[in-house]
Amino acid sequence: MSFKKISAVSIIVFTAMGMVLTYSTAGLLSFQNANTTVNRHLPSSGNIAAINVGLFIDYACTQRLESIDWGDIAPGESVTKAIYLKNTGNTEISLSMTADNWNPSIANGPISLTWNKEGSLLNPGGVTSATLTLTTDEDISGITNFSVSILIIGTAQ
Repeated sequence: MSFKKISAVSIIVFTAMGMVLTYSTAGLLSFQNANTTVNRHLPSSGNIAAINVGLFIDYACTQRLESIDWGDIAPGESVTKAIYLKNTGNTEISLSMTADNWNPSIANGPISLTWNKEGSLLNPGGVTSATLTLTTDEDISGITNFSVSILIIGTAQ
């Protein structure tokens, strides 16, 4: 078996090439990591969201409204809930409401949600009461529990 002599120059050249490749690869990895978007999922849940509108239990607006419990509702019944809205923005707003994310999705229809403030105007700092009405059809079937997200929107005028 014969071994070729490796000169000191060859060792230096191979070592230098290895270092260059190592630093180049590390630089590319750092560059890629700096420009990579990282997503993190944060679970959350809620029932009511408002844009430029504070939602409260009381007219003095001291107790925030976080959710609504509709309780037990028989077929053909309606349930009403009074809430208070405060314009927390600095311009007059027009109020609107929508219900979405029905669970189960088949509840949207046999159960409906309305309110008495659609299109109403609310001045900056103004407070108004609103009545939400949840109604079930007389022929509702197959739904024992439900949930719905209520979105109350203040649109600048």
